[in-house]
Amino acid sequence: MKKWRMAAAAVVASMMLAACGSSAEETTAAATEAAEETEAEAAAEGTETEAAEAPADGAVWNFGGLGPITGSTAIYGLAVMNGAQIAVDEVNEAGGINGYQVNWLFEDDEAGTETAVNAYNALKDQGMQLLIGTTTSGSCMAVIAETEADNMFQITPSGTTADITAPANVWRMCFSDPAQGTKSAEFIATHELATKIGVIYDSSDTYSSGIYENFAAEAANQGLEIVAAEAFTSESNTDFRTQLQIIQDAGAELVFLPFYYTEASLVLRQANEMGYEPLFFGCDGMDGILTLPDFDVSLAEGLMLLTPFAADATDDQTVSFVTKYEEKYGETPNQFAADAYDCVYVLKQAMEAAGVTPDMSVSDLCDAICAEMVNVSYDGLTGAGISFTEDGEPNKEPRAVRIENGAYVMMD
Repeated sequence: MKKWRMAAAAVVASMMLAACGSSAEETTAAATEAAEETEAEAAAEGTETEAAEAPADGAVWNFGGLGPITGSTAIYGLAVMNGAQIAVDEVNEAGGINGYQVNWLFEDDEAGTETAVNAYNALKDQGMQLLIGTTTSGSCMAVIAETEADNMFQITPSGTTADITAPANVWRMCFSDPAQGTKSAEFIATHELATKIGVIYDSSDTYSSGIYENFAAEAANQGLEIVAAEAFTSESNTDFRTQLQIIQDAGAELVFLPFYYTEASLVLRQANEMGYEPLFFGCDGMDGILTLPDFDVSLAEGLMLLTPFAADATDDQTVSFVTKYEEKYGETPNQFAADAYDCVYVLKQAMEAAGVTPDMSVSDLCDAICAEMVNVSYDGLTGAGISFTEDGEPNKEPRAVRIENGAYVMMD
């Protein structure tokens, strides 16, 4: 629990008044090529950032980021790296944070626990003062012990495991696994999508099983009947015909898929081959299925997923972000990019409220920012009026998209 935060906020405020899922698998050629291109761009941009106008003392902010930019989950890490870069560029163009420019440093953690800790240490060697990351839950769980020991501020854009925010220095932009399960059941019931639900979940993955457990609990509260719940593991994640047949025979009108898009693409393909056409509903791990190499996107037609961001939204903020992202990186941003973008702006708001400067120690900086996080209210890409509890969790309304004609369409 983080009940100390409110007291800390008062202490820091008075001081200021006085003076202030998942390990990566085999590296795909496409991911590797994208990573190399993006790393080259990031290096060039880093040079530009350093050359930007800075205070006379030459000080800058060093924001660090971690995520997989190689391997089978590279789509997530690249999105986080690129989405945050768009925000950093905007912040720097507008004068920085408290008059200081921002350096965006990013390391590939390959979605592995040991590599994540090594990448974290590499960022520290480069002068990182706070961390936006990591991207995947497994890596994040490995790194939180490091940031807690260092008392370094950490906000994860997309780490969903519930325990991630247990340390007082760690915050989260996305919904946790439990929240995703609960909110998915609420959304399905509120929108009357179905009453008989089948579930396929990965019992070997904390992300998937955590979502499922909370979905099942809330489904009972919402009057939804889970007619079949079928598990698989990382050792049996290529053939889902048995699970689909059981669910079909049980009369499921909607199949809930709380796992990543790689396996989900196989479920959709095999259901199509069987002639089984229920509604399909996933969570944020589904985001990315439309860019999966060699996947027939027509199989995802009608697929729904809980996500806080839709690239086709017509509000000015989303249009501006998507336009900049597509021009800079040649592809449409996903929710991971949007979450990372919002992380930068939430930090900006909290840091400006705290009046922090780059000469502060990592620990003092962390305490000052944490004290202001509970006061944040930010209208971002992933929600209006985003705020945070003292336990490090975000407050924002759940939203979902449906895939229509190969694109995300926000659901009312």
